Amino acid sequence: MAQLRAAQKQMTRRLLLSTALELFGKYGYTGTTVDDIARAAGTTRVTFYAYFPSRTALMTALCGELAELTAEDTEGLVDVVREGGRDGIGAWLAATAERWPGIRPYVLAAEEAAAVDAEVRELVEGLFDGLVADVRAALDGAGRFDPGSRHMRGFLALAQLDGLARQWMRHGWRSEPETALGLLTDSWVQLLGRPAG
Repeated sequence: MAQLRAAQKQMTRRLLLSTALELFGKYGYTGTTVDDIARAAGTTRVTFYAYFPSRTALMTALCGELAELTAEDTEGLVDVVREGGRDGIGAWLAATAERWPGIRPYVLAAEEAAAVDAEVRELVEGLFDGLVADVRAALDGAGRFDPGSRHMRGFLALAQLDGLARQWMRHGWRSEPETALGLLTDSWVQLLGRPAG
């Protein structure tokens, strides 16, 4: 009986999260209330608050799911940067872009939530800063570039990737994907890669 209750709780939590993500995609984070989420999930405000103390807490849980969905990319990033070869960087960027359709609703919801909610903004910025630190550590391990420039190199490379991803998520490709990813690869090789020769 306890297992059944635990499974039902997990299903209700999952339903609230997926319903919220769908509503955020349709009406935006700011245009979706706790009551909207509860009603669309076929439950009540009381039930919502039994699982999440606020809409911010629900968004934080969605950011956690986003981190899980991108964990493979994050793990591979360090190896690719440490190696520093053009082929590896290009392959990693292409594989990352292939996953954009699956994470698009999470990224757009988090972006809007971060614009109006300081707690979500701090979380999103912390995730980005963590990736920059990972890139810097990979460059430290590889011994490439002036140590004082490694953090900024990681920041610039990841900001370019983030900008391209967000542009794609809002408007699609504005050029051939191969062109956009090729130019991004060129930039990453310049910022992070092994010197030619």
